[in-house]
Amino acid sequence: MHKLTVLIAAVLIALAGCGDDKKDSRDSGGGDETAGSATVGQPTTPQSSNGCKTVAPPKAKPDGSEKKPKLKLDVGTPYRLKVDTSCGTFRILLDPNQSPNAAASLASLARRGFFDGTTFHRIVPDFVIQGGDPTGTGTGGPGYSTRDKPPSDAKYTKGVVAMAKTGEEPAGTAGSQFYVVTGADAGLPPDYAIVGKVDDGQDVVDRIGQLGGPDEKPTQPVVIHKVTVEEG
Repeated sequence: MHKLTVLIAAVLIALAGCGDDKKDSRDSGGGDETAGSATVGQPTTPQSSNGCKTVAPPKAKPDGSEKKPKLKLDVGTPYRLKVDTSCGTFRILLDPNQSPNAAASLASLARRGFFDGTTFHRIVPDFVIQGGDPTGTGTGGPGYSTRDKPPSDAKYTKGVVAMAKTGEEPAGTAGSQFYVVTGADAGLPPDYAIVGKVDDGQDVVDRIGQLGGPDEKPTQPVVIHKVTVEEG
């Protein structure tokens, strides 16, 4: 969920990141993580120095078992996803005008508790944080896909929330894996369905964004406790 030659190499590395191949960049995740004897989401110590609670990694959830939603979101109603994490809470204002299918899918999955007890499995400082994989490996999803072709002038700037996909899938294809841009501009091509923007709690997103290691994996588990849909 990698001067001219140097610049080209850097861009290719960035594109490989959110452009997934089936192992993907719906990521570069690691193997399944289990919680052991600790309770998922419960701090093993009160709080680490970075402001995030120290929590046990959750067990993998079932992969590919969801049914594709049929209902769409009312474009006249504001919908937000409230994302409660071990690093704090942030909100995503959904954009059903730009990506009606992916936005409706995210809201439906959130209402089913699909994201609860999952992680941000991929964190690249000053680029993106990526979550939404029930398995935590970077290869999982809901078992279906949607498509909302992005406009040719789509920009992936700080706070933008878009959907990850494999490199082989058409532009705008989406499953359940989403990413939040943490850099000023991710510099990505218009291939990823934009589903919204962070409109509250950007400081929490920034905090999570600092926890990426050189392998693009989090340096400590960042757990999504619960995602709630707020209307109006």
